[in-house]
Amino acid sequence: MKQSQPLPDPLWLIEARKHIGLTEIAGKDHNPTIRNWLIALKAWWTDDETPWCGTFTAHCCRVGGRALPKHWYRARDWLNTGTRLSRPAYGCIAVFERQGGGHVGFVVGQDKNGNLLILGGNQGNRVSIAPFARSRVAGFIWPSLADGKPAMPRHERFDLPVLKHIGALSQNEQ
Repeated sequence: MKQSQPLPDPLWLIEARKHIGLTEIAGKDHNPTIRNWLIALKAWWTDDETPWCGTFTAHCCRVGGRALPKHWYRARDWLNTGTRLSRPAYGCIAVFERQGGGHVGFVVGQDKNGNLLILGGNQGNRVSIAPFARSRVAGFIWPSLADGKPAMPRHERFDLPVLKHIGALSQNEQ
């Protein structure tokens, strides 16, 4: 694992970083930012109690000028859009397996043990950067342009930065 200079963030990551720390609201009230994402994405629900990792990813990709899968709210449907990568690239979408469904977020680095650091929504009911075991990965995707034209990351993006984190590996995001 080579230590490298930070790469410039693609537009979808710039948008994602703006929301680090945003949390859902427990109970009958709902976070207005998450509600607004759902409205803009034309969802048929507007609560933040429904798993919203796909909503966060879709919002960021839409703002960043990237295509969305038909069922953007389903984590595993992100495997059906964009360019499938054989390994993670800085800024790519990572789709994870979990009991009862999946999880989706953006790769922003790795720790010294090779675990992926993922910037995602609905990680502990908030937008955060959390460590994930590579063994949970279902696939890595580089998002297509908004018109559906395939895109690929620059080769430097495959050299993930090594970052420190605090906390245990994410196990079951809901």
